Amino acid sequence: MRLIRPGFTGRRAGSARRTRSTVLAAAAAAVLALTATACGPGDEEAGTEPSSSAAGTPDGKIAIPDDLKGRLKEHGIDLGQWKNGDWKNWDRDKWLREAQDYINPIIEGLWDPDRMRDADKPPEQPVENDISGDKGVTDPTPAPVRAVGVQTPYHDNAAESGKLFFDGPEGSMVCSATVVKDPAHPGKSNMVWTAGHCVHAGKKGGWYRNIAFVPSYNNSGLSTDELRNNPPKEKVAPYGVWWGSWAQTSEQWIDQGASVGGLGAPYDFAVLHVTPEKGATGKSLEETVGSALPVEFNAPAVPRIAEMTATGFPAAPPYDGQKLFQCDDKPGRLSLTEDDPTMYRIGCSMTGGSSGGGWVAAGQDGKPALVSNTSIGPVSAGWLAGPRLGKEAKGVYDSVSKKYAGQ
Repeated sequence: MRLIRPGFTGRRAGSARRTRSTVLAAAAAAVLALTATACGPGDEEAGTEPSSSAAGTPDGKIAIPDDLKGRLKEHGIDLGQWKNGDWKNWDRDKWLREAQDYINPIIEGLWDPDRMRDADKPPEQPVENDISGDKGVTDPTPAPVRAVGVQTPYHDNAAESGKLFFDGPEGSMVCSATVVKDPAHPGKSNMVWTAGHCVHAGKKGGWYRNIAFVPSYNNSGLSTDELRNNPPKEKVAPYGVWWGSWAQTSEQWIDQGASVGGLGAPYDFAVLHVTPEKGATGKSLEETVGSALPVEFNAPAVPRIAEMTATGFPAAPPYDGQKLFQCDDKPGRLSLTEDDPTMYRIGCSMTGGSSGGGWVAAGQDGKPALVSNTSIGPVSAGWLAGPRLGKEAKGVYDSVSKKYAGQ
């Protein structure tokens, strides 16, 4: 089976070894995109200790620390040329993989409406619909559930949801993502949740580039043809473009993740810290969109969850990646290996491009919370699976929050 990558033709690749078993994080100026049809130092709990951090400039944009510049030069990367096209160089030796080498300088205007619209490419590799799950607890394959279009304007009905854009070796790609709360900044979060494979290619690759989040993308649900008629950017990105200033995913995803077979999928989650493309506005992402979801790291066991709602921008046929959809279903269990955590699985017709989109259910307090994200699914659609968020996911989340706690 293949990892679901919304609107993307690229593959995942890249690996980075870490001494801790929890999490790996990326540095200075992040860029990312989803692959389901395919941004300070970390805390001890997360086991993340990048040697440099992104520094802000007076206009709120990202500056690359001198020590990072030196390491990039070792890879033959001249940051002076980055914005003039060096970001397009995907030579394997220059495809940065280590957490402290993650780089995503803002390139203002790169993600214009045309480039956003054209980023939706379907996955290249087919995925088997049948997966045995004979190594652990796996429930019967769920009956397909037809995704329902979210009522427009999207902001009125799914304010936390948005689309993730990024670049990989094979071109522009997309994923889905969700605004989540930041414990260090109540009511003023700049944190976004997505899938690990939307920021890092996994075992055989590195960090993606030009990662940017657009909340309430195409808010009024314009068709592809209407989007070709040069609508104002306010229609396509009504709440702005937010670049990843820091990205962090799990060590397991970076060491094991692959575009086929589901390897690393139980740990396929990531957290971004974002900053507005236009520089400091005085408002956080949460304040700008008016909402953020709490993250539940100890959701009830599957039998006690009555329903989960998955949200995303599916891009592979019969979808085109321009509209927001949701699936509601009672989750089942999917076990890929005996040693890895059991995943959630729901019936859903969404295809690639929906990867990284949030799954919402009632948390321990009975209120809506993000409990998972779309990770894998068959190319023919029918069902989706997402990781169960435990201590590794909490380590990633806490590390990103603590990194920006004093800012």
